[in-house]
Amino acid sequence: MPQKTAYIRFYEELNDFLNPGQVKKDLTVHFYQPPSVKDVIESFGVPHTEVDLILINGESATFQSRIGNKDRISVYPKFESIDISNITRLSNRPLRSIRFVLDVHLGKLARYLRLCGFDTLYSNHYEDRTIVRISVGEQRIILTRDVGLLKYAQVSHGYWLRSDQPEEQLREIIQRFDLKQHIRLFSRCLECNGKIKEVSREDVMEQLEEETKKYYEVVYQCESCQKIYWKGTHYNDMLRQIGRILD
Repeated sequence: MPQKTAYIRFYEELNDFLNPGQVKKDLTVHFYQPPSVKDVIESFGVPHTEVDLILINGESATFQSRIGNKDRISVYPKFESIDISNITRLSNRPLRSIRFVLDVHLGKLARYLRLCGFDTLYSNHYEDRTIVRISVGEQRIILTRDVGLLKYAQVSHGYWLRSDQPEEQLREIIQRFDLKQHIRLFSRCLECNGKIKEVSREDVMEQLEEETKKYYEVVYQCESCQKIYWKGTHYNDMLRQIGRILD
């Protein structure tokens, strides 16, 4: 059986996953049996969760589409300002609500996201299969610095963080998912991700430090782990920090 050849090109930020010599070029794919376009895309290191539109010879294709001899494949990233729902054949549509599950290396980012009020699951004991199971079962977006985690076939929503700095990662997520208008500061517990609500000071008086009893009339409590919060100096410090990060 003679060897066949196709050509693939990646656009915009999908080039972040390629080797320098592959960026913004038509890349050659050799094969004998027609592979799926998903397998071809991920053979170049690009996770399928980053892809929003695939064209084969100008026609919209699915991840399961098979490529043929001399096919030309164009692969595009997520579109933020253009509605392509009428042309894309991929089923990876946006989730109804934004919820995250993070890999074990993103503990500081998890606290930042919770501080901004986003439903964020994290544990430094999570294994990759656990993260995938949570993502699929609870419809959560996986955030990771490990490209391999996003290549699991079951994963439909995930994002590979370009930066390795937590503050820049937060900026990246807010921009990538257009979340600025959804920020609700101090509405989730930094420790367990539970919701925080205002409570009667008298109901939690035994848990308060003497200085807190003396100076703070309004207190809050996590509905899950019962941790107590109040607007002390740490509150203003965090406000300034988040303001600086998101400015």
